[in-house]
Amino acid sequence: MSCRLMAQDNYEIQVYGSELVDSAHTMVELHSNYTLNGSKTVIDGMLPTNHVEHETVEITHGWTSFFETGFYFFNSVGSDGRTAYVGSHIRPRFAAPLAWQWPVGVSISFEYGFQKAQFSPNTETLEIRPIIDKKWGGLYISVNPTLDQSFKGPDQNRGLIFSPNVKESYDITKVIALGLEYYGSTGPFFNYDPYQEQQHQIFIAADLNLSPDWEVNAGYGQGLTKVTDKSIFKLILGRRF
Repeated sequence: MSCRLMAQDNYEIQVYGSELVDSAHTMVELHSNYTLNGSKTVIDGMLPTNHVEHETVEITHGWTSFFETGFYFFNSVGSDGRTAYVGSHIRPRFAAPLAWQWPVGVSISFEYGFQKAQFSPNTETLEIRPIIDKKWGGLYISVNPTLDQSFKGPDQNRGLIFSPNVKESYDITKVIALGLEYYGSTGPFFNYDPYQEQQHQIFIAADLNLSPDWEVNAGYGQGLTKVTDKSIFKLILGRRF
C-alpha cells in the first residue's frame, strides 16, 4: 500500500452491482480481509499492512426503489499498534428505476468520509462510483469506473483519481457462481502514474446464492505492481432484514 489513493484501501473489496436494497429493508454486511503479504515498513506515516486483518461493518437501508444510504465503520486488527477503529463513511446511492426499462442496470453512489492518517494518508475523501451491470443467462458482468477525490492528504491537489473495478462471473450451479474481480487505481485522468506506482489487483472469487436474504462472497487476490499488497484473502457476509 502506498500513499496513493487505493481503489478501496483493502477494507471493502467489492465490485458493486446496480441493484439497491429494497425499500424499508436493511442490509448488514461484514467485510473481512486479511493481508497475507503486504507492506512491512511505515510509509509516509502509514502503518504496514503485512499480516493485518481489516473488519468493516456496512449497514445499508433502502428508502425507496431508487435510493438507499450506506454507512461504513472501518476497523484494523494487527500487532504493533495496528488494532484500532480506522474511520467511517456515508454512501448515498441512486439507481435508474426499473420502469425506465434500460437494457443494463445503472446506479451511482457518492461515498464520503474520514479515516485516520496512520491507516490512510488521505484522511478526508469522496468516492464517485458509477455502476453498470448486465446478466446474460449465467454470465454476469459489472463495471464500476470509480473516481476518487482527496480533500486532505498527499493527493488533495492531484484531482480525480481513476480507480476502475470490474467483475465477471458465471453461474456454475444455481448456488455457486465463480469469476474474476479486478481493482485498480491508475492516477489522475490524462496524467496517469507510472505503471509500477499504480494499484492493480486480480481476485478469483466465488458467490454463494444460498437465499435472497443472504450475501456471501469470498476470494483470493494478487497484487500486480510493487505498490500493491501482494496477497489478500477476503470474505463478505451479508444479511437482509
